[in-house]
Amino acid sequence: MVRFSQPQVSSPCRRGRLVANARPSFALRPTWIFSLCLKKSCSLATSTYRLQARHAPPTFPNLKPLNSEISNCMRNGLVEEAQKLFDEMPQRNVVTWNAMIRGYFLNGRYSDGISLFRRMPARDVFSYNTVIGGLMQCGDVDGAKDIFDVMPFRDVVSWNSMIAGCIRNELLEEAIQLFDDMPLKDVISWNLIIGGLVNCGKLDSAKEYFGKMSRRDLVSWTIMISGLSCAGRLDEARELFDNTPTKDARVWNTMMTGYIENGQIEMAEELFGIMPKRNFDSWNDLVNGLVGSQMVDDARKLFMKMPEKCQKTWNNIVLAYIRNGLVLQTHALLEKIPYGNIASWTNLIVGYFGIGEVGMAVEIFELMQYKDATVWNATIFGLGENNKGEEGLKLFTRMIRSGPRLDKATFTSVLKICADLETLQLGRQTHALVLKDGFNGFVAVSNALVNMYARCGNMDCALMEFSSMSNRDVISWNSIICGFAHHGNGEEALKMFEKMRLANIEPNHITFIGVLSACSHKGLVDQGRYYFDFMKNECSLQPLIEHYTCLVDLFGRFGLIDEALSFLDEMKEEEIEVPPSVWGALLGACRIHKSYDVGVIAGEKVLEKEPHNSGVYLILAEMYLRNGKREDAERILARMKNNGVKKQPGCSWIEVNNSGYIFLSGDRSNPHFDRICYVVRLLHLENFIRLKFSSAKHLRLHGYKVIHVSEEADSKL
Repeated sequence: MVRFSQPQVSSPCRRGRLVANARPSFALRPTWIFSLCLKKSCSLATSTYRLQARHAPPTFPNLKPLNSEISNCMRNGLVEEAQKLFDEMPQRNVVTWNAMIRGYFLNGRYSDGISLFRRMPARDVFSYNTVIGGLMQCGDVDGAKDIFDVMPFRDVVSWNSMIAGCIRNELLEEAIQLFDDMPLKDVISWNLIIGGLVNCGKLDSAKEYFGKMSRRDLVSWTIMISGLSCAGRLDEARELFDNTPTKDARVWNTMMTGYIENGQIEMAEELFGIMPKRNFDSWNDLVNGLVGSQMVDDARKLFMKMPEKCQKTWNNIVLAYIRNGLVLQTHALLEKIPYGNIASWTNLIVGYFGIGEVGMAVEIFELMQYKDATVWNATIFGLGENNKGEEGLKLFTRMIRSGPRLDKATFTSVLKICADLETLQLGRQTHALVLKDGFNGFVAVSNALVNMYARCGNMDCALMEFSSMSNRDVISWNSIICGFAHHGNGEEALKMFEKMRLANIEPNHITFIGVLSACSHKGLVDQGRYYFDFMKNECSLQPLIEHYTCLVDLFGRFGLIDEALSFLDEMKEEEIEVPPSVWGALLGACRIHKSYDVGVIAGEKVLEKEPHNSGVYLILAEMYLRNGKREDAERILARMKNNGVKKQPGCSWIEVNNSGYIFLSGDRSNPHFDRICYVVRLLHLENFIRLKFSSAKHLRLHGYKVIHVSEEADSKL
């Protein structure tokens, strides 16, 4: 808080000279209401000062160009140039000092503005008003009050600046007290108080003050119409609108917007039709309102009639068509109507990726003459989302060579592809680029890195990246929790969840998927029950299908088939359709614990929704055979054959020296197949010896260091 002693008062002629040449008091813009009010208030005050200035002899007439130059520099952010000019001036008047102070506040250098205000040899009311506005702007209400208290003379702008500042800083009661203490109020003062009450939702009090006004302007009526409309009190708003003595386009637009925001688009169209004079906002607001009401065709037709086209509005129409699934139609529209820009075509690319038309999306990308980072990022991301991650990485390489500068969206998209493909080496290389370009400080990029390392199996690097983050959001915690859970480290996952709670981060559905998965993998039945209830009762999160799947899997692993069935009953009671994944989890549990009767029911439930799931047929056939029901097993296999279902071969892949190798069950086409089999036999031998022998002696087999073995084993080998 800043305190000031009362300064020497400037002469009337000097005060008149200052305000006659100065711009209106800058400032507080908590809402457009306060901006309008203060501008009008300052305009009135400036007119008064000019009237005074007519009777004041000119002082330092040669300073006017220099003062103007200082103001221009400050308006353009050239603070140092203005400071240099100020320092080199042989003479300064009050206007000079005020221009510098106002400029400092305008450019956010509040301490410099206060310091210069303290050094002023003489001040006028404009000096005080400027500093009051600046202090209110930076939230120093007490400092503004101190200056206000020591002012030798207060005009209406001084009072209005204090009222607007208090409202801006959410001190409505103080603002009302100031308003009540004002010796003379103008319409701006009333508008500020009414606007503050409207912003705080106190509409009845605002109406009371509005009724007490002896004189109203268009802003007064507009404030009340807007406030009532936003609160859904459309009948009262329309009554005020009809009673407004003179209406400009802003009043009409306010009432029309009120209808749009409350879903009464027909009334908005009717009002638009009878408007005596429309401006750009009239057309634009109604077109966007039609888009928001899913009346996209009507919005397009109205847009075509607009005297002045808005590119952003056209892009909203294009995006609405795409979101409605009309991608091909939108493409034809863009080809026909020449209002599209790079944003329109980018939205079209996203639309084609959304419906799986990868080839068309890439073709549009290649045909675009100018491509910004957003286009590249959308295409890379779309390829990754459509299982074309390798193509996405190739495009990323092109972007590095010839595209625009990489940004955080680029890195998050590429790291997601690396996570999906589990390409740790490429993920590390991307991490190096992140560090090189300085994007490691962005939370979204760090989250993508944690997720990539976790998905690729390197939990040490995932934890290291997580620990280095200065700021973490719920995605950060979810990534590390789900990473530990995915790799079977349930204890660490639960520890991280408890740390998350201590950090006051609200968990979401994904958090509990990780937590319940951790409990399932480690067999923590009691903890699983606890966290499931905690999610519902303490966090008020309605369980999703994935949460039920985790619980059924958890109970099934430990043979708690009846409890798993009770969860299925709970899902039915809550009118949640039990998906195949839940029945599949129960089927797997029944297979392990030989609960064949329930297993058959679960398997049939899966086949009702997934008749081509080959694994379920085989599991059911195996369960029938184990239960001595060969005929039923043969019936299941025949059913599988009749449905044209074939067993999918097992598939494994590995990355060696930046190259990926894929292996299918029964496939001997790999050129290194014999060498691979030889190494596998060595691994089996090593595992056998580890289990059978315990004493120590190195055994080398064909130059391969195996393990420590006993002398007896050595002689046998």
